[in-house]
Amino acid sequence: MTNPFTYGGVVGNGEFCNRTQELADLTETMRSCGRCFVYAERRMGKTSLVMRAIGKLPKKSFIPVYVDLWPTDGSASFATTTARAITSAAETKTTKLLEFGKATFGRLRPSVSLDDSGQPKVDFGVEGRSVSKTDLTEVLAAPQALAERSGKTVVMVFDEFQQIADYDDDLAERQIRSSIQHHKNVAYLFLGSRKHLLQSMFLDQSRPLYRSAMHYPVGPIATKHWQPFIAKRFTDAKKTFSKSLVSELCERTQGHPFYTQHLCHVLWSLVEPGSEVVADQIDQAVEELLRRESHAYVILWESLTKNEQRFLRGLADRETPPQPFSSEFTRQYGLRSASNAQRAADSLVAKDLIEREAASFVINDRFLRLWISQLYS
Repeated sequence: MTNPFTYGGVVGNGEFCNRTQELADLTETMRSCGRCFVYAERRMGKTSLVMRAIGKLPKKSFIPVYVDLWPTDGSASFATTTARAITSAAETKTTKLLEFGKATFGRLRPSVSLDDSGQPKVDFGVEGRSVSKTDLTEVLAAPQALAERSGKTVVMVFDEFQQIADYDDDLAERQIRSSIQHHKNVAYLFLGSRKHLLQSMFLDQSRPLYRSAMHYPVGPIATKHWQPFIAKRFTDAKKTFSKSLVSELCERTQGHPFYTQHLCHVLWSLVEPGSEVVADQIDQAVEELLRRESHAYVILWESLTKNEQRFLRGLADRETPPQPFSSEFTRQYGLRSASNAQRAADSLVAKDLIEREAASFVINDRFLRLWISQLYS
């Protein structure tokens, strides 16, 4: 049998665990042309969640446009990436692509070529890292124009939206707010994983996008939902996995989809058909995962300052989030003062290694947390 546990990419329907309420909420947001800021830790499955919600929409009534902003570095690449996504969603034939591109994005000088697989793709003759306000306005007006032209609702999904916070200027941020507030037949979903950047964009009164979209955090999946999902996939391969041990596995991963699926993938390979999962095999699967990741973790660890390492060790040591600026914490882990701890925390947040949680912090990578624990055990 093919291993039934999938990780590392967009998860398809058959590999999707629960998220019933989230799917209903996001589908309703799309249907009602809402504005939603969807944020979660990296690898939490927000892209898979949104793509599955899009899959529930009738094609005759909706046009989804997915824009991956991860590779963008300024307003120019934002404009061309968005324009390319809109054009590709609107048309598929080579002649129609160019026709639509010229009619909708004439200022960006569109052209059509074939990619490596022989499929048509649209390109734009824009150079540099910035474009004019007029150029950007043209691009951001396109979703509403497409909705009016097609008679359908357009669903704009901007993934890794926090990238625009690193642009040289805030032109894209300002023009998005200026444009989308007038759109009637377009839903907007802004996805991101660096929560502190996204929250500053949408919660800071001085930022253009302040309160322009509702907030929708996506968290871990509860053990009660993982239990039947995991057990069935082992049972289908004639392997038995008790509820108590599934719970133990979920405690290791804290219900995070990527890490749960990854650990189950390794464990499933270790267990022979006709046998039952035992606790030692979960330990063995964890060891195998840490062995695979060890090289990357060593390189990461050696790139950190001593105080950053001490701060991470303190987080990894505790089952519940500690008080990281207390005298007890700073003394135990050699940070010496609250100001040293604060500087280490700020740097680790900026590096996307930890995330704020209530009055404390958590390590984003569950396996890194286990690796650090073993390093000092």
